[in-house]
Amino acid sequence: MVALLAASAVCALSLGTPYVPPHRLVAAATAGDTTLAGIVVTELRVPRVLLAFVAGACLGAAGLVLQEALRNPLAVPEMLGVSSGAALGVAAPLVLTLSLPAAVQPLPAIGGAALGGGLTLLVAGLGRSPSAVLLTGAAVAAGLQAALLVLMVMADQLDLQLIYRYLLGSLSARTWDDVTGLWPWLVLAAPALVLCAPVLAVMRLGDEDAEALGVRARHARLAALAVAVVLIAPVTAVCGPVAWVGFLAPHLSRWFDPGAGAVRWLPWSAAWGAVVVMAADVPARLALAPVETPAGAWTALLGVPAGVALMRSGGRRRAALRAPAAAGEPPPGPRGTASGAAGDVPRAGAEKHARGAGPERGGPGGTPSRAVRTTGTEGPR
Repeated sequence: MVALLAASAVCALSLGTPYVPPHRLVAAATAGDTTLAGIVVTELRVPRVLLAFVAGACLGAAGLVLQEALRNPLAVPEMLGVSSGAALGVAAPLVLTLSLPAAVQPLPAIGGAALGGGLTLLVAGLGRSPSAVLLTGAAVAAGLQAALLVLMVMADQLDLQLIYRYLLGSLSARTWDDVTGLWPWLVLAAPALVLCAPVLAVMRLGDEDAEALGVRARHARLAALAVAVVLIAPVTAVCGPVAWVGFLAPHLSRWFDPGAGAVRWLPWSAAWGAVVVMAADVPARLALAPVETPAGAWTALLGVPAGVALMRSGGRRRAALRAPAAAGEPPPGPRGTASGAAGDVPRAGAEKHARGAGPERGGPGGTPSRAVRTTGTEGPR
């Protein structure tokens, strides 16, 4: 993971116009470097890499929270109305020409994300059924996208281009102001995410078992959605809805560690989300240079088939791991075969002991065993 993150960061900082060799990155990023390479690296590429890292980590963690809370591997922000609501909250002030200070620009996105997610849970009966929440979320997302299309019809040509580019999820022309605007929301979301992880592990057991262990399933599902909103909305306000990162990152974490739980999957899902966004931003910036393509187009193009393949192979791996345990046998392999062969000896000894080897069990010279008596009340037993 560290190697992937380092390689993605070096490629993002070095490649482009101008090209900066990797061994000169440290010198180019220093504050005293006033050359073209130093200005480009310090003012454009470094904040873009940091923003890609933070955005990917937030989207990956939010995707895992939603999937574990709803117990559905297809529960992603794009299908629950969260991303569509956040996009609607960002596009509405732009079309209606409402000027907002930079400090409160994430608030419309958070309000739209909360509106989409809350409407989903409200229509689905406050999280009564995970499958109902997912199906209702798809309908709510379609309704919010229809409202967004109405706003796009009302927009002029310049605003329409900005909205269209924003909806695809882009990291182009992002500065240090965009990065610093995310930290207050991350400080708020990080403790909630840590507290939410153990509850997600209990939610995997089902609503009835979670209730038996003292977890209120509906309230826990609402809290998980609130955490996901706080993670998704600020990123969507800055970068737009970077598609399907919340779908691919959790499946990558499960595929590499299928026997773990939500507590261990959560940091790995955040790390894989950061890797996906950082790696996708490199071809988005260089594939059709000098024209930049949105990073969300690359994550959707590669993330959906990769996520489906990982979900299928991960399901087969988990089924293979559960099959020996369900049958009461050791896993296949040399060690399992040896333990199975050795296990026949105690069973044989136990059968011999059950047949009777002493006076109390009907052995030679003893009384008849209780197991073979046919008279009295103990005969059937």
